[in-house]
Amino acid sequence: MENRSSLDRNQIIGFLLITAVLFYFMFMSKDEPTESSNTNTEQVVDEATEAETTTPTEIAAVDSSSVDTGAQAMVREAEFYTIENEVLKLQFTNKGAQIVKAQLKDYKSWDSTDLCLVDSSQTLDFSLGNWNSKDAWFDITERTAYSLELTTSTPHGPLSLRWELKEGEYQTDFVVSGQASESLPLSFNWVQNSIQQEKSRDLEGRKTQISYWEIDDNERESLSENGVDSEEAMDIRWLAHQDQFFSTIITAEGRFDSASMKSAPYESGPYIKAFESRVNVQEVNGTYAVDMNMYFGPNKYDILKEYDMGYDKIIDFGWGIFGWISRGVVVRIFNWLDGYGLNYGLIILLMALMIKLTLSPLTFQSYKSMAKMRVLRPEIEEINEKHKDDDPLKKQQATMELYRKAGVNPLGGCIPQLVQLPILFAMFRFFPASIELRQESFWWATDLSSYDSIATLPFTIPFYGDHVSLFTILMAISTFMYSYMNQQMTGSNSQMPQLKYIIYFMPFMLLFFFNSYAAALSYYYMISNLITFGQQYAIRAFINEDALHAKLQENKKKPKKQNKFQKRLSDAMEQQQQANQDGNRRMRRMK
Repeated sequence: MENRSSLDRNQIIGFLLITAVLFYFMFMSKDEPTESSNTNTEQVVDEATEAETTTPTEIAAVDSSSVDTGAQAMVREAEFYTIENEVLKLQFTNKGAQIVKAQLKDYKSWDSTDLCLVDSSQTLDFSLGNWNSKDAWFDITERTAYSLELTTSTPHGPLSLRWELKEGEYQTDFVVSGQASESLPLSFNWVQNSIQQEKSRDLEGRKTQISYWEIDDNERESLSENGVDSEEAMDIRWLAHQDQFFSTIITAEGRFDSASMKSAPYESGPYIKAFESRVNVQEVNGTYAVDMNMYFGPNKYDILKEYDMGYDKIIDFGWGIFGWISRGVVVRIFNWLDGYGLNYGLIILLMALMIKLTLSPLTFQSYKSMAKMRVLRPEIEEINEKHKDDDPLKKQQATMELYRKAGVNPLGGCIPQLVQLPILFAMFRFFPASIELRQESFWWATDLSSYDSIATLPFTIPFYGDHVSLFTILMAISTFMYSYMNQQMTGSNSQMPQLKYIIYFMPFMLLFFFNSYAAALSYYYMISNLITFGQQYAIRAFINEDALHAKLQENKKKPKKQNKFQKRLSDAMEQQQQANQDGNRRMRRMK
């Protein structure tokens, strides 16, 4: 077998495609703040910072509704009430009927503290006309272990807010009811700081955003994950303040008339982003009761899917065919294996095996096509030498004619690889979005949903970080080995031998790109590469290259009829060659 040191056309096309897509993901993940958005950034962050400094113990005010005829104010102190079920604990205060804490009992933050989606920095203020609930005092009108109703007086009539938890559910029924003396707009202003819950602040920040369901389009829309953004929408079903693995969602039983939303990132501190959503609920008149829901819970596909409200689209499994593969194939395989209670590292290994075995016919066809190209390499080099001083089109025509006579498709090795790319990128989206991997350990990785670190650097390397991920290093090494092996198997390409250096560039680039990504993703790509090594060595045992070469020589002796595509390609090349010759003759006459 003849080994060469450079890449052929199939590998060049494949590597360039992969490189282009990785660069796309890299640059799409960068913040893109603009000068015009600076005002919004300051406004959202300032409002969130102001809310951050308010704690439950500081809430005290004069209740204007309780001022007596002698104008003597009664000062009230904030009181706190708790309702909870098996999975969720909510704490309220009677000042403004605010939710001051929402704790998920089954989860912990990355630093092993209680995981709270809401702290005292959130405000959910209802407005009825020009009246606002933020500074109003509420009284208890109903309280059980699972429900709470708070009521206050407004200039337009009484207003009540009622929450009720159901057993074992993260979603609470939420009803706003009361009386309005005239037709008035009912709205709320929802300000919330997204609390850092994960070890990788950068990765969590890229998954933290405002999402909403647009009724007319019947699909999820969202604000940008990067930088400052604002947006307005009409007729929405629900609105979510979400981070990487958890969300707070407010849902209308009918619809919200409109919403104005904005978000801005925090550079440091305990919060990732500041959110503000101003929502016009509907017009009310007389006695009214607006049914809503509030979800405080994990972005777990099976849980969100049960509500049949499109909540599951919050999980970023990718768009188009990538999302379809993730939801329709990958999630099903993952959940099936998870049902056996296996370690998640083993589950990822089995998933890689199953996917690679399923795609093995494509792998076989790709290898066979590369083998055909390889056995024809001496004849291609003869053509290159024969036409080295001719018009490049003549050399290309001669090469294509050789392929046609031998019955070889020069793209045959690349096309099967392209078919596998949607699965590759579906995995790219699946692992960082899977809450099942959160805080699950495997080997030295303590959290498969975040980066694994075997060393912390005393400094930060731009685009790399301040830690060393071993899974990323092993993945990059396996990628180098895979690329180098393909280069040796395919042979040289004398037209562009400099592209062989891409096998050194690609793994180096992956070190920077994946160092702060989910360890599960790097582990999967590493395992996938190792399985491919085994497949290719096994395939080589079934392909006799001497017999393959003899068959190609036999094909050359048989009469061939060009198909329509080959005919059009040949005509185009001849026209181009004729145009080049005409241009050369004109140039000679001008001289």
